[in-house]
Amino acid sequence: GVTGTEEKDVTLSICQSIRDALRGRRDIQVHLTRDRDTYIPLGSRVAFAHEKGADLFVSIHADAAPNHGAHGLSAYSRSDKASDDFARRLADRENQVDVVYGFDSSATDRQTAAILIDLARRHSHNASLTAKRRIIHGVGKRVTLLDNPMRSANFAVLRSPAVPSVLIETGFLTNPHDEKVLRNARSRAQLARYLADQIAPVTVDLREA
Repeated sequence: GVTGTEEKDVTLSICQSIRDALRGRRDIQVHLTRDRDTYIPLGSRVAFAHEKGADLFVSIHADAAPNHGAHGLSAYSRSDKASDDFARRLADRENQVDVVYGFDSSATDRQTAAILIDLARRHSHNASLTAKRRIIHGVGKRVTLLDNPMRSANFAVLRSPAVPSVLIETGFLTNPHDEKVLRNARSRAQLARYLADQIAPVTVDLREA
């Protein structure tokens, strides 16, 4: 971030608050891919969702933006062709994270895709779009959104044909305003409550959406 805020700390805090907000619900279970300061390879994150039989896989981020003036929350579903150049560059940057940490997720992605060929691909895509729209429409009433906040790109963590998935950019740490909001523990907890309300609304069955 502009003043040194680290994404890993921001996103873990938000995810833990989302889990806490949903903890009392009997109709759902929340599983985090990590609960401490550790790195999980991209392919392992997807595999974790498969192991848990997830109805929805949510990837929470607070990345650096290709354009440092960009700010606000946005949500992404998977598409081979990005919705715009901003989304493509963001996905390209995020997909390189395994290389930075010494992992190569490409083989895992291909293997997973081979095993899961034709398994609920259309349903997964439609459910992902539904979740993306619901999150943006619901949370957008309470927080600042990125211009054109519903986007798509070929993010590695969204490639499973079997598990509906959405990637949420809670803001961009390269933007001073977003970083200020995301550095604040109270603001993060409030955002997490808004997200929890839309990720797992009481009246929606994600498998039927």
